[in-house]
Amino acid sequence: MTGELIYIGHIETPYFDVEDCPNNIQPEGPECKVILKHDYWAGLKGLQPGQAIMLLYWFENTQRSLIQQKGCSHSTDDLIGSFALRSPHRPNPIAVSQLPILSIGDGVITVRGLDCLNETKLLDIKPAILHEAVRPKP
Repeated sequence: MTGELIYIGHIETPYFDVEDCPNNIQPEGPECKVILKHDYWAGLKGLQPGQAIMLLYWFENTQRSLIQQKGCSHSTDDLIGSFALRSPHRPNPIAVSQLPILSIGDGVITVRGLDCLNETKLLDIKPAILHEAVRPKP
């Protein structure tokens, strides 16, 4: 068994340059299309508009050697661990977003406000499990 990934489709967004792409998902952002390869269309059965899903996708052209970096929202020059950030620069540039389905049909899921470039490779789709965070007892 290998660690090989299979891309199941791609994502269409209005972003063609990194400078134009938002740093995080935007619930009120533009509509985006999650387009599956035909072989995977049957895997959408059971998903419904309004349902929250998690999309896993692959960021390309990233720095995969960064273990610490400066975070966008941090006001100091201190370095932050890559695993404490949503930055695409990380050992495995896998992105995840949780969004509601706007519409679904013929191998296409429409969502709103993704934070990736047009033609980003799609790794997986999972139903989101929405629950309150479990807090440790004092």
